Amino acid sequence: MPPPADIVKVAIEWPGANAQLIEMDQKRPLSSIIREVCDGWSLSGSEQFALRYADGPQLYITEQTRGEIKNGTILRLAISPGRAARQLLERIQSHGIDARLEALKELAKLSADPTFATEFINMEGIGTLARLVESGTHFGEMLAFTLTAFLELMDHGIVSWDLISLSFIKQIAGYVNQPMVDVSILQRSLAILESMVLNSHSLYHRVAQEITVGQLIGHLSNQEIQTYAIALINALFLKAPEDRRQEMASTLAQKHLRSIILNHVIRGNRPIKAEMAHQLYVLQVLTFNLLEERMMTKMDPNDQAQRDIIFELRRIAFDGENDPTGTEKRKAMYTKDYKMLGFTNHVNPAMDFTQTPPGMLALDNMLYLAKVHQDTYIRIVLENSSREDKHECPFGRCAIELTRMLCEILQVGELPNEGCNDYHPMFFTHDRAWEEFFCVCIQLLNKTWKEMRATAEDFNKVMQVVREQITRALAMKPSSLDQLKNKLRGLNYSEILRLRQSERMSQDDFQSPPIIELRERIQPEILELIKQQRLNRLCEGSCFRKLGNRRRQEKFWFCRLSLNHKVLHYGDLDESPQGEVPFELLSDKIPVSDIKSVVTGKDCPHMKEKSALKQNKEVLELAFSVLYDPDETLNFVAPNKYEYCIWTDGLCALLGREMGSDLTRSDLDTLISMEMKLRLLDLENITIPEAPPPVPKEPSSYNFTYNYS
Repeated sequence: MPPPADIVKVAIEWPGANAQLIEMDQKRPLSSIIREVCDGWSLSGSEQFALRYADGPQLYITEQTRGEIKNGTILRLAISPGRAARQLLERIQSHGIDARLEALKELAKLSADPTFATEFINMEGIGTLARLVESGTHFGEMLAFTLTAFLELMDHGIVSWDLISLSFIKQIAGYVNQPMVDVSILQRSLAILESMVLNSHSLYHRVAQEITVGQLIGHLSNQEIQTYAIALINALFLKAPEDRRQEMASTLAQKHLRSIILNHVIRGNRPIKAEMAHQLYVLQVLTFNLLEERMMTKMDPNDQAQRDIIFELRRIAFDGENDPTGTEKRKAMYTKDYKMLGFTNHVNPAMDFTQTPPGMLALDNMLYLAKVHQDTYIRIVLENSSREDKHECPFGRCAIELTRMLCEILQVGELPNEGCNDYHPMFFTHDRAWEEFFCVCIQLLNKTWKEMRATAEDFNKVMQVVREQITRALAMKPSSLDQLKNKLRGLNYSEILRLRQSERMSQDDFQSPPIIELRERIQPEILELIKQQRLNRLCEGSCFRKLGNRRRQEKFWFCRLSLNHKVLHYGDLDESPQGEVPFELLSDKIPVSDIKSVVTGKDCPHMKEKSALKQNKEVLELAFSVLYDPDETLNFVAPNKYEYCIWTDGLCALLGREMGSDLTRSDLDTLISMEMKLRLLDLENITIPEAPPPVPKEPSSYNFTYNYS
């Protein structure tokens, strides 16, 4: 007979004694269970003790968290969090150096525990740590442990960052500005400053006064701290007032931030980890967001300075030195030239730039092309203006629409997504990467227009093809603009048609009744294959990032399904694993029979607590939760969309429910198409027996049946 649901069998350890094996009744008060355990070892004062996990982060167990204890868990009897906090607070203020160092080391470890942190903070522990830092008497390991404990405690969100003193900020900034400081101290100092900037508007201004961008850039040559340095640069960039961002961008350009990142990070001798990739993505987004003001600025048709830019475009294209002298003749010539330049409004082309987006950004791009790549600009304009066969490509209209498209593709004006690592190395290879990207794409557009033999009526079709060419090329992650050109060269119009046809094969082809019948016969066995693949992937397991932790001190956990598909094993890891994690290292488990359902997105318990900011949108799309008896949840945030589909499909298959992700639909279509092609090829060897002549039918109502094997 199985034990009641409220009973869990656990082992409890105490130094120097044999472990106690007990059946813990989850309905009994925790204090009563601790008293019984203390009595077993003849320990008095049970109120001074608590239970902690023996493995992993070794968190304290409270009435709120005791429901997470599973059968077979190993616990440890320890002094209570309040008593531990009091003892450590006394020890870190002792005069003995060795005793203080050991206390700070233990404090740095315990501070990650929310129960201990609450007790320590209530005893004014953060103020004590801050004074130790401000005193300037701590160095080396002692200072590193002090800063680690401080950062862990502040990360719980119990105390506001606004309470931090100016002298503390100056001391932390001093560690960053000093030329010779231990790496561990630098890492923690940069992380503390980043948290200050991100969590407090007033502290942003104080940190910005103490830290210069030049000092941070100087740290990028050190691979141990470059992620922390870029993260702080991004935080200062993100929180800077709008009028300061352009100024900060100019400073970063003058300090050669782009080339330093390219040489020391992207082309460095170490692989780029997930956190660095995220910070590079954030920097890329913030840099492109500087274009938002121009993108949302309408052209003023009455502004002579703005109109002069259009005159300059005309002059470069058509050598405006030979303008006629008469006003009417000049006006007629201008109208003709503006038509040849491809503007929609031939009389007043300024009106073409009154729609936002792309606003004045389109005109900026056109002027850059005309001045920096003058030969290319003149060739595109004259090549199309001299055509008389209605196949001319309207340069002005195309440039405006292309600018809008590039803004959409690169999400100009959007905040960075929290879980995204999608940076493009090529944008770090040129000081004017945006403009150069436009120049490459406008040449692609002109080439594709000619390949499609398009007319004005085909404008939208051409733009759709060009969007597909660009997005496919970007997905290949070209490392330079030259490599982008090579990728785009291979994605000509014919190749796009071939790819489209191949991808639509399962949807558009094989629509005759016998083929539909074959498809219906094949589908169940293909679905079973996909189901087995998903379950096999769950058995291999995946690594997940713990939500809410500072990214530079990432904490991971691993989950995998048992080989008999009956238990989900999971547990915490110190770092992201390189391969499969053995079941022995995963201390927690959930019987599959206890799983009630799987929920996704905003229905997940851990997503209901998150704010609705833009940066959480991608996290929301990757979130899912396992709900299991009695009323517990195991919350996930997948590292990418592929893993999300694998796990949600696999869990649905495990519970006997329909797999409905986009990945499953795609795999189903692909595998069915492949199987159908193989079977149809085999039909060529089938001999169909002779039969009486069929009764004549209408040509469109044919009917035949094969005996498929």
